[in-house]
Amino acid sequence: MGYGTWTNRDFVDYSRRMRRSVGADGSLSGHYNNQDLFRSRALDPALDPRGVVRECCDSADHPRTLPVILALDVTGSMGQAAVEVARQLNVIMTKLYTKVKDVEFMIMGIGDFQFDACPLQVSQFEADIRIAQQLDKVYFEFGGGGNWFESYTAAWYFAAKHTRLDAWKRGGKGILITMGDEQLNPYIPVEGRQTGFQTVTGDYVQGDIPTDALYREVREKYEIYHLDVAHRRRSDEDQIEASWGTYLDKKHFCRVTLNSVAQEISDIILGEAEGAKEAGAGREAGERMTEKLPIGFRVPETVSTARVAEPEERPVAEPEERRTAEPEDRLRAEPTRRPALGFLADLLGGRSKTGKFGWL
Repeated sequence: MGYGTWTNRDFVDYSRRMRRSVGADGSLSGHYNNQDLFRSRALDPALDPRGVVRECCDSADHPRTLPVILALDVTGSMGQAAVEVARQLNVIMTKLYTKVKDVEFMIMGIGDFQFDACPLQVSQFEADIRIAQQLDKVYFEFGGGGNWFESYTAAWYFAAKHTRLDAWKRGGKGILITMGDEQLNPYIPVEGRQTGFQTVTGDYVQGDIPTDALYREVREKYEIYHLDVAHRRRSDEDQIEASWGTYLDKKHFCRVTLNSVAQEISDIILGEAEGAKEAGAGREAGERMTEKLPIGFRVPETVSTARVAEPEERPVAEPEERRTAEPEDRLRAEPTRRPALGFLADLLGGRSKTGKFGWL
């Protein structure tokens, strides 16, 4: 998957077919609630996570893919935040494509494994209008419960266990952005009230999946961000920040409003794309320099290959008498040299005949 390219024209045509209007700025114009945009009333088969692997592969259209997972909280309190993403999707993609030609998106829906019947939904990685089409298929169960958190780390689990990225072959990472308004869950329960982890994913696990173990695994493959959407009054503001702060620093945990969600998503992706470009250029420069080193040359661990120069060959000058003397002259000159054993005797004695130390 992931062929094609996002265009404003495709988005306008698709929106017209869906009976929506696009404003001059590229966003959906008019007022929409969650039910206007997200019309699925059950899990769409295209988003079923059971037993699947999602791939983000390099292609002729996108030779250096940048994989992005955008995981939306689809519980009861977050419906309007997803509407804002849908409204601004064309603005986000158009802005990204001015600087990042190879970005590909996967859309996820995240619920609560403790209480919901459909706590995880996953699309393919896509690069064109199919992003909007799959976003429209997300099912808002409006579930969740009274446990102060949702199963955000289900996105971490799927990303770590059920994706394959060509970016990894180049030494790169994907970008994983979760979006919600609750505390980070301490674990994923193996059994919930309406479903079980194996039923949803197809994976057998022996017990609840702790967050710290998942974090250690997924951070090796993805840059992890969370957008905390402050769209209502909450009594556990400090606890929300503290729960996420155990794993994410202030760069990767971002407080946003409904109006700033789209801008923050764009800024994260553009920032990571620029960092990946610089890192890739550094790796390529190092590889080119290493190719120039003499065979068998080992670079010291503390020295960068970018600073290593080829060793300069210096000719060793012969003594004047050896450069000018003929063979028979050398035979005559030989007796005038100090015998080796005599020199060693002087050296062991501590001084030479000149009165100076023999090794100076």
